[in-house]
Amino acid sequence: MLKIEKGEKTSGIEAIAAALCQVKNRREMEQFLGEVLTPAERYDLALRWELMRRLNTGMPQRQIASDLKISLCKITRGAKVLKNSESISRKLLTEKKS
Repeated sequence: MLKIEKGEKTSGIEAIAAALCQVKNRREMEQFLGEVLTPAERYDLALRWELMRRLNTGMPQRQIASDLKISLCKITRGAKVLKNSESISRKLLTEKKS
């Protein structure tokens, strides 16, 4: 049985990444995420992406926290990710803006 430790790179995460890379289009990705994630997990993932999207537009952190009804801690983590010049999330959001 595969044991996955929090914060640890595992073959399980690598396998999921490989599976995600094989998805061909948005419809298939939505279906795949619906199959492997619970509704709560999909909500949390969508919320995380929305807060990062808003941060990327320059929206103030307190405004995001108020609008999305989440803590500033979650927003601070997202801001830290986007400040990293090597961030894939930052790259994806920046490309989407263009």
